[in-house]
Amino acid sequence: MTYWQALILAIVEGITEFLPVSSTGHMIIASALLGIPATAFTKLYLVVIQLGAILSVLAVYWRRFLQNFDFYLKLLVAFLPVVVVGLTLKKYIDILLESVLVVGVMLLLGGLVLMFVDRWFPQEQPEEGHPVTTPSFRQAFVIGVFQCLAVVPGVSRSAATIIGGLTQRLTRKAAAEFAFFLAMPTMAAAAAKDLLDFYQDGGRLTGADVKLILFGNVVAFVVALLAIRLFIGFVTRFGFRAFGIYRVIVGGILLVMIGLGINLQLL
Repeated sequence: MTYWQALILAIVEGITEFLPVSSTGHMIIASALLGIPATAFTKLYLVVIQLGAILSVLAVYWRRFLQNFDFYLKLLVAFLPVVVVGLTLKKYIDILLESVLVVGVMLLLGGLVLMFVDRWFPQEQPEEGHPVTTPSFRQAFVIGVFQCLAVVPGVSRSAATIIGGLTQRLTRKAAAEFAFFLAMPTMAAAAAKDLLDFYQDGGRLTGADVKLILFGNVVAFVVALLAIRLFIGFVTRFGFRAFGIYRVIVGGILLVMIGLGINLQLL
């Protein structure tokens, strides 16, 4: 992998990690279009650079992490379901991570959901009652169960957890922010597990590999800082329909290309 390829992937990660469009799906697409082979290091890179993106959450919301201990307990409750699912189905998940077809189908289906999610879960007006801005323990667990859907590439962890939050009557902003917070333990654990598997399978990181990973994390961090601020403002005002339309277009284009016999699979 060249620095140019690493840069493109890190920018894609930073932009898409917190948008409901599937960062993993977009990086799989970008890797395929850039002709990056699916080596052990490439797969590791796609996961580990997510650390840079999620650290941007800490930079933006550091005051929220100084809250009472309940905040961390709720994150733990929401985090546990994906741990169970991820450890149980990891070998199948790894196979799906190489499929652009799966990404295309999930982008399309998820886009259809996002196009109507604002209608299904309208935001409460003040006269209708107080909107929920902080999930309870039960609500946090339900959101965590929704996050499990994102083990399939193209679903989008952000989209799954945000929709989970909306089903629990959280405001759009609160649902998006809780999705951001939940990304930190989820992606940190995924990166740690992939690093462990990489070394247990006999992989070794060279000095050049480490530099590429550090470079990718820095780029993803800076780009994600901007993406978070823009996304919260946009979704609070306009909702999720635009993201749904985008997903349907991208997913549809991918499926048409595959249907025409254009090879987008990672080789």
